[in-house]
Amino acid sequence: MEEFHKTRRLPPYVFEQVNRLKASARSQGADIVDLGMGNPDLPTPKSIVDKLCDVVRDPRTHRYSSSRGIPGLRRAQASYYARRFGVKLDPERQVVATLGSKEGFANMAQAITAPGDVVLCPNPTYPIHAFGFIMSGGVIRSMQAEPDDGFIPALERGVRHSIPKPLALILNYPSNPTAHVASLDFYKDVVAFAKKNEIIILSDLAYAEIYFDENNPPPSVLQVPGAMDVAVEFTSMSKTFSMPGWRIGFAVGNERLIAALTRVKSYLDYGAFTPIQVAASAALNGDGADIAEVRDVYRRRRDVMVDSFAKAGWTIPAPQATMFAWAPIPEPFRSIGSLEFSKLLVEKADVAVAPGIGFGEHGDDYVRLALVENEHRIRQAARNIKRFLSTASKTLDNVIPLSARR
Repeated sequence: MEEFHKTRRLPPYVFEQVNRLKASARSQGADIVDLGMGNPDLPTPKSIVDKLCDVVRDPRTHRYSSSRGIPGLRRAQASYYARRFGVKLDPERQVVATLGSKEGFANMAQAITAPGDVVLCPNPTYPIHAFGFIMSGGVIRSMQAEPDDGFIPALERGVRHSIPKPLALILNYPSNPTAHVASLDFYKDVVAFAKKNEIIILSDLAYAEIYFDENNPPPSVLQVPGAMDVAVEFTSMSKTFSMPGWRIGFAVGNERLIAALTRVKSYLDYGAFTPIQVAASAALNGDGADIAEVRDVYRRRRDVMVDSFAKAGWTIPAPQATMFAWAPIPEPFRSIGSLEFSKLLVEKADVAVAPGIGFGEHGDDYVRLALVENEHRIRQAARNIKRFLSTASKTLDNVIPLSARR
């Protein structure tokens, strides 16, 4: 049967190939250390769960909720931005609650994209950044992912060689998957460029609170004077408060863009369950202790991973932020690509990772490691990988034919 138009535009979901191998191995009794999906294993803080339980007992909260978020939740998000970034937001016109940042990006793409619109998107990047627009009829022009001195020249080339002129630019710092962190000076340059060229900025700040340099917390693009004229920023409570299944996120910023997103959402959903929104409001209005505790757990896991994997023979750059490490594939295996290497790790080392190709073709020399197992399990993964790497040449000869190597 012929595929539908929109599904034809989507490539095979490469992560699913690793997931199938992982499920098969587990069904045969293998103990897989899963560093693949960024699915937090930490429990949601007790105070947030208790608030949910209190509110859910009131039957009035069981009715349809508000698609754009209850007023208290939007006010709580505005207060968070004021405390954390010094950014003033109008909770009525510049804040909308989303069902996670992923849904927010996808719905924003639907709201603003006309067929053939060009969007500048980092490569590698989180898949929804590109495919939200592809599914909406847009065209993606890949950009470098590093927020360095080459970014603005790359932007200039992107504008010069795009017909029609790009509609929007995607930013994602701290980045999933690369863990790059941007500075406020970087954002100032990008905002100036966007205003000059009339380009919308869509910034994914989902990992704003998972950082490891206490003296340099990641900034918001909205801290730049005038950024509100062109920018919308997306955040999520999934990682910050270990609430991934609760599906609460936000879009904040430019009033016109927020209005467009709000209108689209009004046709698509009734918002999250009201008790979840009330509990999320309480979390945002808290003292920050829960956030600091989550950050400390990921910092310890990061340090254990970097140290134990190095001793195993796999040097991994220490990420400055996020709950991920972006790891170059060990040299003997680089020629086979990230998908085949990820399959080998499941089959031969009982370790699951995310293949870099799933985040874009420029990620194929890397895999993403998620800090979602405890320190003991991370050390176990390192021991498994050490044994695997010690037989690298034999593994390549026996498992990967020359025709499969790049």
